Amino acid sequence: MADTTPAGAPDSGRTPALRLAALLLGAGVAHFVAPELFDSTIPPQLPGKARSYTYWSGVAEIGVGTALLVPRTRRLGGRLATLLFIAVFPANIQLAVDTVRNPKAPSVLKVVWLLRLPLQWPLISRALTVSRRSPRYRLPECRCAGSRMP
Repeated sequence: MADTTPAGAPDSGRTPALRLAALLLGAGVAHFVAPELFDSTIPPQLPGKARSYTYWSGVAEIGVGTALLVPRTRRLGGRLATLLFIAVFPANIQLAVDTVRNPKAPSVLKVVWLLRLPLQWPLISRALTVSRRSPRYRLPECRCAGSRMP
């Protein structure tokens, strides 16, 4: 059965949106369950404490994931996911650089983190696709008593 909106229009952005939502919600929760894993990915040039960035990025991921779940906010969620994936890319670069420079890091881990970097582009592309394919929802017209507009 095809995915449709309440108005019956096809919603070809639903399945990819749900997949992105699952990824973002899982990652967002992980920021709170094991924040120390994410603290080390925060570029040291940023002002403030790494833990603050870890928590705020977790909140952002949960918020964007939730927006992707809700049909009325899915288009916005796709746009926000695009921006989020771009925003966290420096942290992914920092993690790869730190791992490659670490003489104690296993070679396999170095390869994994380096190969992970180009995977950000398909995520960005998928988020843009969700935004484009998700139906537009319009607010209902106001039919308030005494509010006649000429």
